[in-house]
Amino acid sequence: QVRLVESGGGSVQAGGSLTLSCVASEYEARHNRMAWFRQVPGKEREGVACIYTGSGSTWYADSAKGRFTISQDNAKNTVYLQMHSLKSEDTAMYYCASDPTWGGGTWSDTRAYMYWGQGIQVSVSS
Repeated sequence: QVRLVESGGGSVQAGGSLTLSCVASEYEARHNRMAWFRQVPGKEREGVACIYTGSGSTWYADSAKGRFTISQDNAKNTVYLQMHSLKSEDTAMYYCASDPTWGGGTWSDTRAYMYWGQGIQVSVSS
């Protein structure tokens, strides 16, 4: 059973920074691409950033470009999301996701991902 475990969330003031971590069981060979999504109550889950674990290529939502960085540490089976210049609108539950089968669709399509973490709250106060 593949498991994804997020950590690093919390509360921060606007303009501050947080780094989320996602530890994945059986990395690289099993997680072709990994992504961070976020969701607020009443809204659809939206893609924030994605990394192709083999090539290291990355993609970002427009809202994340220039402020967030997704990276990986293969030795630790971990994907990170560094978030800077946080805004109140970044407040959400953040989820780590894995696509082990190249499930098709764009990186931000939730249907492309088979495995999900339990989510972790990020709260930004203005």
